[in-house]
Amino acid sequence: MNKLVSIYPGTFDPVTNGHLDVIERASGLFEKVIVTIAVNQNKKPMFSESERKDMLINVTSHLKNVEVDFFEGLLVKYAEEKKAGVIIRGLRAISDFEYEFQMSLTNRKLNPEINTVFLMPHEKYSYLNSSLVRELASFNANVKEFLPEYVLKKLEEKFKQ
Repeated sequence: MNKLVSIYPGTFDPVTNGHLDVIERASGLFEKVIVTIAVNQNKKPMFSESERKDMLINVTSHLKNVEVDFFEGLLVKYAEEKKAGVIIRGLRAISDFEYEFQMSLTNRKLNPEINTVFLMPHEKYSYLNSSLVRELASFNANVKEFLPEYVLKKLEEKFKQ
């Protein structure tokens, strides 16, 4: 496993400024960051996989060491395929910690060569998640400060359909 290659997984439905903050921090720490969209057949995302990939590519285009991909199944297996030695997880609040801690220990049990690194977004995004943004937007609330401009445009278009 390559400790300089990292994976930042998530549903990114849609990608928020909090996600982007974590991606930018990770790109400064690792040689390569693979932002990977988790495909879960049990979830019904607002945006398709290709729409989420498009948004992620757009908002990370200024980061030359970031690539965007998809994965389905076990994250550890995906990390092994990509020869990534690090999984990046964002921690917004203490409520995230228990779940992320459990997943980190499970992943370590499955492959002790892959480490999990927790990154906290800027405190102004510490309460922010995609579900909250989608809900606010569904009530026509102003979510401009929570999303990159391109993503905001895509979200507005989605609600006009």
